[in-house]
Amino acid sequence: MRIGVVGCGAVGSYYGAKLCRAGQDVHFLLRSDYEAVLRAGVSIFSPEGDFNARPRCAKTAGEIGPCDLVLIGLKTTANGEFPRLLPPLVAPSTAVITLQNGLGNEEALAGLFPPGQILGGLCFVCLNRTEPGVVRHTGYGMIMLGEFEGCPRARTHEIASLLCGAGVNCRVADDLARAHWEKLAWNIPFNGLGVAGAAGFDAFGDSRKPIAGRRRLGDCLTTDKLLADPRWEGLVRELMLEVIRAANALGYPIPESLAEKQIERTRTMEAYKASTLIDFEQGRSIELEGLFLEPLRRAKAAGVFVPRLETLCRVLREIEMARTR
Repeated sequence: MRIGVVGCGAVGSYYGAKLCRAGQDVHFLLRSDYEAVLRAGVSIFSPEGDFNARPRCAKTAGEIGPCDLVLIGLKTTANGEFPRLLPPLVAPSTAVITLQNGLGNEEALAGLFPPGQILGGLCFVCLNRTEPGVVRHTGYGMIMLGEFEGCPRARTHEIASLLCGAGVNCRVADDLARAHWEKLAWNIPFNGLGVAGAAGFDAFGDSRKPIAGRRRLGDCLTTDKLLADPRWEGLVRELMLEVIRAANALGYPIPESLAEKQIERTRTMEAYKASTLIDFEQGRSIELEGLFLEPLRRAKAAGVFVPRLETLCRVLREIEMARTR
């Protein structure tokens, strides 16, 4: 299968490398990492076993041409590049899968291509890109795959089988929208609070006092630090429950017990640094729109009272504005 990977950071490189190792015809669309990957391939360091893969490398989508499958691993802050990057890769029969965080990514793709060609893949994985062409995988790796429109099709299961054959645990979601909200229940607190804590904010109220002494800007709160302090852990739980209540109000039934399951699962990650924390520390824009603001808008439109989420969004907006200034 001819597979194009757009956005070859940690997520795109990891799954693309696994497909390449499995013998698929994988093409990476690269910018800054082009020379490194062309020279040495992609190296994955993982408790499941280290390996190196040699995907084909291209600097433009036109060099790759139409694919059977396109995987999008771009940060959502780069979604404005879709019209420039994607059309040369997408034929009428191409399946386009966004592996991005948050809400609104499938809708953005549906503005360019027929909705029936679009799928979402929710990645439950602990990854960091440590240098060009090098990814460290520390745990998990499952993809929850779903159709943007309607129920799973034969095509959905075929792609899931392809990923499983490459060593990726892939499951098919009956309802992609509900799966998005289940993942948001983890992403919103652990990504958002890690950054808010780094900037010295106390997101428990309207004050801006650090709750654990002064921190230098950029000293993000990893998952273990958030769960080691009862005050931060309490806020993690409250945010999770607000997200779950919003999902239920929108017609996506999620039990409140998911919050405790996710918290206990996160304890096993030890000092994991979520992707938004890395973006913040490296001076990149955080994925504010799809990961925080759009969920807030949808929760409020459904009439759900989400004070913790609203405060977190305000704090993150102020952090981004201050960094921009």
